[in-house]
Amino acid sequence: MRVSKLLGQRFKNPPSDCVIESHALMVRGGYMKYMANGIYSLFMPGRRIVRKIEQIIREEMDKAGGQEVLFPVAMPASLWEESGRYSSIGSELARWTDRSGNKMVLGMTHEEAAVHLARDTAASYADYPFMIYQIQTKFRDEPRARGGLIRVREFTMKDAYSFHTSKEDLEEYYALLHKSYETIFRRAGAKNVISVKSDSGMMGGSVSHEFMLLSDVGEDTLAICPECGYSANMEAAEVKIENEAAESAEIEKIHTPGCTTIEDLGKFLKADPKRFAKAVVYQKNEDDSYIVVFVRGDLDVNETKLRNYLGFEIHPATVTEESGIVAGFIGPIGLPAGVRVVFDSSLKGIHNVVSGAGERDYHLSGIDIERDVPGTRFADVAKIFAGAVCPVCGKPVITIEKGIEVGNIFQLGTKYTKAMGMTYLDANGEAQYPVMGCYGIGVGRLAASICQESHDDYGPIWPMSIAPWQVEVCNLRCDDEEVTRRAEGIYEELEKLGVEVLYDDRDIRPGAMFADADLFGVPIRVVVSPKTAERGVFEVSYRDKSFRGDVPYDGAAEQIAGMVKKELGKYE
Repeated sequence: MRVSKLLGQRFKNPPSDCVIESHALMVRGGYMKYMANGIYSLFMPGRRIVRKIEQIIREEMDKAGGQEVLFPVAMPASLWEESGRYSSIGSELARWTDRSGNKMVLGMTHEEAAVHLARDTAASYADYPFMIYQIQTKFRDEPRARGGLIRVREFTMKDAYSFHTSKEDLEEYYALLHKSYETIFRRAGAKNVISVKSDSGMMGGSVSHEFMLLSDVGEDTLAICPECGYSANMEAAEVKIENEAAESAEIEKIHTPGCTTIEDLGKFLKADPKRFAKAVVYQKNEDDSYIVVFVRGDLDVNETKLRNYLGFEIHPATVTEESGIVAGFIGPIGLPAGVRVVFDSSLKGIHNVVSGAGERDYHLSGIDIERDVPGTRFADVAKIFAGAVCPVCGKPVITIEKGIEVGNIFQLGTKYTKAMGMTYLDANGEAQYPVMGCYGIGVGRLAASICQESHDDYGPIWPMSIAPWQVEVCNLRCDDEEVTRRAEGIYEELEKLGVEVLYDDRDIRPGAMFADADLFGVPIRVVVSPKTAERGVFEVSYRDKSFRGDVPYDGAAEQIAGMVKKELGKYE
């Protein structure tokens, strides 16, 4: 490809709204163009990168026994009504009515379509197991589009769905796909991707993992143990608490005027917040009934874990006088009837704690939760924190890091097959529901994440496996007959050898050409100039600055092609 014929421009400065490096570089480098909030067009360089990632994914899915299919983007709402997600998912799901009056949706994921495709076909246990996958456009009316391709509304995604006759078979295949994902990210050149335990969210199911590329610009918060390798999304991370021993005491009412927060109370009593039971109030979305969560005073409530424990949606409460709850002085003793109470595991076994007295300006000390609140049950609903005890190795070394989610896998169980009436006949002729797994990778997000991970101040440093081109030839003097003859020659020879070559044949200043070359991020650069022509060599350098040297004309194309092959080998 000749740069003189390439559609797109490179810019010195990014638009003012590009606050993430990958977004700025991919706009400056002519990879993509903004069309609407969270919606972009891709120029040729961007499309070539995405296509290479798609091919890597396709090869690994095929190796795992996948069958590539294609689902519609537009689907009848009736399928989503069958699964229950038409009403359970909010405004992120794009809904409309077609000209015939039929309710329709745009697919943000395709579990319903996968069940629809398979449910009248895989009728016998002999048809199982199988996996179907697609690489397809999705639309999610994301309220927080940001970071270019990292969080968008329209996106390309690989989504796969496996069907099994037993939970054990699903677990075995799930482990296989986990390894396939590790291979995909390695082949694509992502250097810092880890697998973390995650919350299944709207997807459902009991077991799920996310693949996170560690990055300071990531929106997900991760809990990681550097000692044993435990890792989890903060939404799913288990909090293991070791409370200090304390003697039980009699309950005592304390006057605490104006102490409505844990901070105020700690200062007033000159006590450690770990000795307090903090109350956080929520309301059930459905009927606005109250839920009071008690957690150790130095901890916070993890609302995702709380929702999963309760089994319904909640929102922060508006506490009224009619409720009988005294905001700022809420305690576990004497709460109004009808209030649901949840005790976090951080309060299990703790003695002599301080909590609200249920009366303005008063608290109670000496509370033993298990002694004073009969029948108490505990649940892990706290948010993990830096320095927390690892739930696996037991060492207090948990670190908190940021990550970009580039893939996810879920064990869905029978959530969709049961809801949508998909059955098969087992060996005894009895109807059974298939067990499902699903597996997703955001293609554009992965490209942008790798750019975020591998760049310098001048542009992307694309891995050879997904780079838009493998070699760039820079002709620094297109008006010089010898220089142009050599540049054209190496360009044509490399292409004959199957090397993907970008040839900058423009009549521009060397500085401007090199600036554009940095933005293209091509792994190997071949410079042809009057000085190199005098020496009878090509100047060859790597974009990551790991190599720079002269290559003699004789056999240059073969030598450079060998360099490409060697670099590609790092990702196999």
